[in-house]
Amino acid sequence: MATTNATSGSTSVIDKINNSRNQLASSEETFLKLLTTQMKNQDPLSPMDSNAFTGQIVQMTGVEQQLVTNDLLAALVGMNDGGIADAVNMMGKQATAETDTSVLKDGKANWSYTLGRNATSVKIEVLDKYGNVVATKLPDDMSKGDHTFEWDGKDSTSGVQQPNGAAYTLRVTALDGEGTKIATTSKGRIEGIVTAVTNESGQNMVTIDGVKVPISQVIGVTNPPEKTPETQAEAA
Repeated sequence: MATTNATSGSTSVIDKINNSRNQLASSEETFLKLLTTQMKNQDPLSPMDSNAFTGQIVQMTGVEQQLVTNDLLAALVGMNDGGIADAVNMMGKQATAETDTSVLKDGKANWSYTLGRNATSVKIEVLDKYGNVVATKLPDDMSKGDHTFEWDGKDSTSGVQQPNGAAYTLRVTALDGEGTKIATTSKGRIEGIVTAVTNESGQNMVTIDGVKVPISQVIGVTNPPEKTPETQAEAA
C-alpha cells in the first residue's frame, strides 16, 4: 500500500508540473505573437521605447527559464517515481532477474534462448567474463522457437567443476542447410537475495547475489526462504 500511495503521489506531482509547463508554453507563444504584432504595427515616427522592449524580453526569458526548471523537476520526480522506492522495498527479498549473464550457483547455470527458424546445426558456448569458451554443447532440438539450456558447471575440455559465484554468458550459433546464420537471442537468469540498492547515472540498480542489475530486469520478487537450523549452522 505504501508503495502504491508513493507512486500515486509522484504521478500527481508530475501531472501538476506538466500542466504548469503547458500553461507556460502557451503563455510564451502568446507573448511572442503579441510582441511580433506590436513591433510590426509600431509607429515608425514613434518607435517602441527601448526600455519597454528590454523589459518584455526579460519577461520572455523568465518564462523560458521557468520552462527549463519545470522540465528538470519532472525529470527528478520521474527518477524517483516508483523506481528507487520499489528498489528499496526489495532489500532482503529473494529476487529473479533476466540478464545477459547467468551466475553459477549450486553447480548449475540456466539460460533461455530463441531460434528465429529451424536449424540444421546449433552450437551453444558458455563464455567466462573474459570471453573465453568454457563449455560447448550441441543440442538435439534445433527447431524454431524458445529453448532452455542448463549448464552443469563443468569445463568441456578438462571436466573440472567451475567454482560457484562466477557469471557466464551464452553464445548460440545456428545455421540452416545452406550454411546461413539464423538469428538467435539468449537470456540468463540471476537469483538471490537483494543486498544493495544504488542509482548509477540515473539508472536504479539492485545487487542480486553479488551482481548489479537494472531494476527493470527484475522479473520476480518473493520473501526469502526461512532459515532452518541446518542453514543457520552453515552460516555460522
